[in-house]
Amino acid sequence: MSFFFMYLDPMNRSATHVVTEFVLLGFPGSWKIQIFLFVLFLVVYVLTLLGNGAIICAVRCDSRLHTPMYFLLGNFAFLEIWYVSSTVPNILANVLSKTKAISFSGCFLQFYFFFSLGTTECLFLAVMAYDRYLAICRPLHYPAIMTRRRCGILVSSCWLIGFLGYPVPIFSISQLPFCGSNIIDHFLCDMDPLMALSCAPAPITESVFYAQSSFVLFCTVAYILRSYVLLLRAVFQVPSAAGRLKAFSTCGSHLAVVSLFYGTVMVMYVSPTYGIPTLMQKILTLVYSVMTPLFNPLIYSLRNKDMKLALRNVLLGMRIVKNI
Repeated sequence: MSFFFMYLDPMNRSATHVVTEFVLLGFPGSWKIQIFLFVLFLVVYVLTLLGNGAIICAVRCDSRLHTPMYFLLGNFAFLEIWYVSSTVPNILANVLSKTKAISFSGCFLQFYFFFSLGTTECLFLAVMAYDRYLAICRPLHYPAIMTRRRCGILVSSCWLIGFLGYPVPIFSISQLPFCGSNIIDHFLCDMDPLMALSCAPAPITESVFYAQSSFVLFCTVAYILRSYVLLLRAVFQVPSAAGRLKAFSTCGSHLAVVSLFYGTVMVMYVSPTYGIPTLMQKILTLVYSVMTPLFNPLIYSLRNKDMKLALRNVLLGMRIVKNI
């Protein structure tokens, strides 16, 4: 870690030491509370993996779900598995740990994957809004536009943009000198706590990071809102009540996920957080990083007849194989 010293005044080197690990306080409490939290997060994690895994299996195994909408949904479920895995395994280890320490490299790797996967999720939600807009507003052109190749390009672009956008700013933050306290009052490595521990100001790096994050958030939100305004206009022009109900049902699940995810993310990263208690910040982060991946399978399966039928067939097939 000797490369940190090139940012320090030579006269002050003796007064500082290089941070080699951070301490994530997580959710402090008695040992009984820690055990309860471990069991709770473990159950949530397992249910999230099973729920999203079931959606992937249903989309893959049921030929009726081999359409652009379900192709995107299957990839979104795959993304949710990775997103929740960027935080919960470390939370589980942290809860049972006495030192609650995370290595310097481990902290920044989590920081990178957490933000890259979060950005990828924003882009995925925008692409899914685009798919619903085409399906309802341009149904005759939909098969020609949303081809298998187009879907593959959109999905690949989401992953590439999400993961290529943060290496440089996060690497720049990792090069800052961290001296003095290494305690982070959070359950993950996030931007604000890390910048608070740096003993050298980096306004340019911080501004670039927040500008990039805000750009992704506002652009995807603006596109999603625009898509739904056009979509609602088209729905209200449908003459039959049954047709309008079907259109609302098709988009309701996606809109519920968008509201849950963006509602909490905006509070954390767009509105000022200095007035929000630390515990509330942790709860808000839990909602969009842990609870949203858990709720997504329920939202999509309970509101979708085709998905419920496909999941029932998958579970029935698993029982038959088990009996054989």
